[in-house]
Amino acid sequence: MSKKTVNPESLPEPSGYAHGILAGNAVYLGGQTALNGDMEIVPGGIVEQFRQAFSNVLTTLRAAGGQPEDLVSVTIYLTDVDDYMANGREIGRIWREMAGSEYPAMAGIGVTRLWQKEAMIEIQGIAVVQDRQ
Repeated sequence: MSKKTVNPESLPEPSGYAHGILAGNAVYLGGQTALNGDMEIVPGGIVEQFRQAFSNVLTTLRAAGGQPEDLVSVTIYLTDVDDYMANGREIGRIWREMAGSEYPAMAGIGVTRLWQKEAMIEIQGIAVVQDRQ
């Protein structure tokens, strides 16, 4: 099976990693924090960081030919699980706005910190791209 690296130009240029790998019809989506185009973590707390991180994930998925409904697994790493849970309604609304109302298998994992010290969230996923012909 061949594999293809997926690094959308609109995301920060990766160094030592790939934003995604397309292997067959599976897309392995590398962890995305809330980095914006200026390579800065967006301000505004967990809700805005979720929006940016998930947007980055979906940008990579679309560059690989997929759509949000192709997500089969998502893992969310959090530096403050309680903050995420307290904002769950708003985060859920953003998910539905960006990806619809179908949810993949998911896990939320509390961590001490992420690569960028300002990052509160990192999202990675796996998708299976459907044949849409």
